[in-house]
Amino acid sequence: MTKQVQQLDRVIIRFAGDSGDGMQLTGDRFTQETATFGNDLSTLPNFPAEIRAPAGTLPGVSSFQLHFADHDILTPGDAPDVLVAMNPAALKANLADLPRGADIIANTDEFTKRNLLKVGFEANPLEDGSLSGYQLHAIPITSITVKALEGLAVSKKDAERAKNMFALGMLCWLYNRPAEGTLRFLESKFGSRPEIMKANITAFQAGWNYGETTEEFSVQYEVKPAALPPGLYRNITGNTALAYGLVSAAHLAGLPLFLGSYPITPASDILHELSKLKRFGVRTFQAEDEIGGVGAALGASFGGSLGVTTTSGPGMALKAETIGLAVAVELPLVVCDIQRAGPSTGMPTKTEQGDLLMALYGRNGESPLVVLAPATPGDCFDTAIEATRIAVKYRTPVIILSDGYLANGSEPWRVPELAELPDVSAEFSFAAPDELNAAAVEAGASPPGFMPFQRDPATLARPWAVPGTPGLEHRIGGIEKADGIGTISYDPDNHDRMVRLRQAKIDGIAADIPPLEVDDPDGNARVLVLGWGSTYGSIGAAVRRVRLTGASVAHAHLRHLSPFPANLGEVLKRYDKVLVPEINLGQLALILRGRYLVDVISYNRVRGLPFRAAELSRVIQDVITNA
Repeated sequence: MTKQVQQLDRVIIRFAGDSGDGMQLTGDRFTQETATFGNDLSTLPNFPAEIRAPAGTLPGVSSFQLHFADHDILTPGDAPDVLVAMNPAALKANLADLPRGADIIANTDEFTKRNLLKVGFEANPLEDGSLSGYQLHAIPITSITVKALEGLAVSKKDAERAKNMFALGMLCWLYNRPAEGTLRFLESKFGSRPEIMKANITAFQAGWNYGETTEEFSVQYEVKPAALPPGLYRNITGNTALAYGLVSAAHLAGLPLFLGSYPITPASDILHELSKLKRFGVRTFQAEDEIGGVGAALGASFGGSLGVTTTSGPGMALKAETIGLAVAVELPLVVCDIQRAGPSTGMPTKTEQGDLLMALYGRNGESPLVVLAPATPGDCFDTAIEATRIAVKYRTPVIILSDGYLANGSEPWRVPELAELPDVSAEFSFAAPDELNAAAVEAGASPPGFMPFQRDPATLARPWAVPGTPGLEHRIGGIEKADGIGTISYDPDNHDRMVRLRQAKIDGIAADIPPLEVDDPDGNARVLVLGWGSTYGSIGAAVRRVRLTGASVAHAHLRHLSPFPANLGEVLKRYDKVLVPEINLGQLALILRGRYLVDVISYNRVRGLPFRAAELSRVIQDVITNA
């Protein structure tokens, strides 16, 4: 039948079901087709920490939210326009997020009395009128899928498992998504099991045909492609972007890449991705624990490689001593902390910005280093390159503070040309000086003449001498070194000098990073909203909402957290009020108050989820009103 096609500028869809229902795969495939179509998009996967929670229960609900549009967007959206609920638990867990009038597509086969009672429904919400404020589409997805697969060489259980592909096909038809990519994906994924491949393809096509022929949907929707800058695009998650950025940075620096890592959610995907890239000179080592991972990475840096380690908050606590050793011996090291909700084990699959103070100060003694934070999934690529540039140039550890939201979320990413990437050259010391240093000889340095802690006047970085280079043998270790000559020293004045030199080296990097840019179109805003890390999208979307009301507000976002951009103090003092939203209890705000003596306004939530733009826009409006 011919159906009306309605144009939309944006849609937010949330797929939800049991963790075994394949909602993450369904959402990911819909996202890939949407990226291929050319929409701008942003995603929010949300899944339980349990490997397999009891079926049909609230703790076992897994969801995937996708926001796609014909224009530039910044977040996965506050509230879904469409909820695909594969069982009663999925409906109950997500119903509170739905605005009135939203579409609910419910799998009626799972709304049995037993499943309803599991989540506290005394009556079937699909039948009792409680969903009258929504557009309800009650569809027996499981039984239609099983019926469509009759005659194929698959069991009933395998046929039922294909219901997510039926739902995907139906939604792809409803929103006019391409199908070719999903069909190729299923052929590749199940190529070794032809019967399963055919079942999934048949289920997908059955869902598509159902949408086209049923009277349940009288309208098909279309969201036109977004006007993106020209270039080659792909859909990318933050963890994949970090992995690609590290490989690119190592190539630009002319260094082999070594990853020493221990699996931990949500950082493990970086290890998985880099392990596939051995052909690019990448070596991955899955260590026995977090300490082994960072120790191996630092050893690789000592040996002349780009040493990298990945972890999350609990692993950062274990790596702290070795990161302190990297500070003391002044070797490049990139540490990727993909933050999650804490403390301790916390909520492993939820996001938070709780590790900022630990990254800055969570080591014994005076241990200054560089801290960076990407703003979007795609920005993780650029942040990895920037971290490598600073690490190899200044011989310092660099911590990248990503988080679970960026790691698992995705967006369209323009693949850069090699010529667009920055200079990340690494320089080694290859020969001892011709003239022996008398002070070194007198102090007993071995060999005399090589000064392992003689600093570059411009950067204060010490030489990077690869072990085995003739004439450049030197001691290394965690005990304090004598300035210049590098022998063990317990002299109080020397220790004071070395501590101050290491701090001055980090402070000096402020001259080598871009100044903080402020988005203040009118130039007369009295309120500045300042963020860092993954709050970029939520703050940016909230600022857009506020400006649409006619109010004036400025927005700035910190990517460099240690050292801060050189102009940060001047920017803070330019505004009457500074609002700092964080997914913690005010860690950046604490530092800003202490360092710049500016009484910033801290706004905090620690729910394991990103901020909602509507929530932040109300907070910004209140600050503007009271400014």
